[in-house]
Amino acid sequence: MSKIKVFCIGDVVTDAFIKLLDDRAVTYDNEEGKWLAMPFGTKIPFDNAEVIEGVGNAANAAVSFEKLGIESGLIANVGSDQYGRDIINSLNNKGVDTRFVHINPKKISNYHYVLWYKEERTILIKHEEYDYHWPRFRSTDIPEWVYFSSISKNALDSYHDKIVDWLDENPEVKLAFQPGTFQLEAGPDRLLPLYKRTNVLVLNREEAVGLVDGNYDDVHQLFDRLHQLGPKIVCITDGPAGAYASDGQKRYKMPPYPDPAPPYERTGAGDAFTSTFVAALIKGNNVEGALQWGPINSMNVVQKSGAQAGLLTEDEIEGLLEKAPEWYRPEHF
Repeated sequence: MSKIKVFCIGDVVTDAFIKLLDDRAVTYDNEEGKWLAMPFGTKIPFDNAEVIEGVGNAANAAVSFEKLGIESGLIANVGSDQYGRDIINSLNNKGVDTRFVHINPKKISNYHYVLWYKEERTILIKHEEYDYHWPRFRSTDIPEWVYFSSISKNALDSYHDKIVDWLDENPEVKLAFQPGTFQLEAGPDRLLPLYKRTNVLVLNREEAVGLVDGNYDDVHQLFDRLHQLGPKIVCITDGPAGAYASDGQKRYKMPPYPDPAPPYERTGAGDAFTSTFVAALIKGNNVEGALQWGPINSMNVVQKSGAQAGLLTEDEIEGLLEKAPEWYRPEHF
């Protein structure tokens, strides 16, 4: 068995995609943002349904790393049901090491429902409560990187502290952190030891504003405050506007890679960008090179259904990079 270069940590789920018919739902705006609406108390026809096992931020990243030629493993929890077995089988088939996916007896696995309307999705989520245990690694299993992402709220109390303690015991291991909803809600103070230990922090612009109580229109202020938490490299994604990154010395703005067609479905775009950005750094690229890789994988993922079907190999990314327009490059700002 090959030595794992990066272990991905986070909850793993099964997604059931339900594609809604365009004329059976609507969206509207109010003071809380955009809402999805459907007729109430009736039967609503839908287009089709598709079940995809072994997804979630960390699992998507693990599959992405494997596609890019980086040996990956997943540290996660499943139940002792058929869904859990299907999740493990799906990841094994994609080359991900699942030795540290813990099967919880008499528990059920995470199962989410994705309401897919046009190119966007609304996800109905429920994180099952597991007893989170940090695994014991043999010296030969210590990876070069860990990639930590979304995890259940009940894992905030001690699990994060155990991870920080393990990282302190293994200072050669680098940490990429893509915080999930509950980690962001916990605030920077609760997870400050984790932020201080982070080599690469990636989050979107709205998340950055909320985390550091920043000014949405002042990206430099956001970078200043995020670096103060401790991360060496910070990347802020901004949807169709592109992405920004800072290595602590220089700051860059990167446009998105041009779409070959309108997005088919946007699930996993952020995971594809983040994992590819980190993969480029693992392979020895600098921040500028990583910024060129990330949007390409993100672009291709939204051309497919689900978070993993559109993931590219390194050769495919390099091929699309060679075809990129002249303006597709990072700029100092």
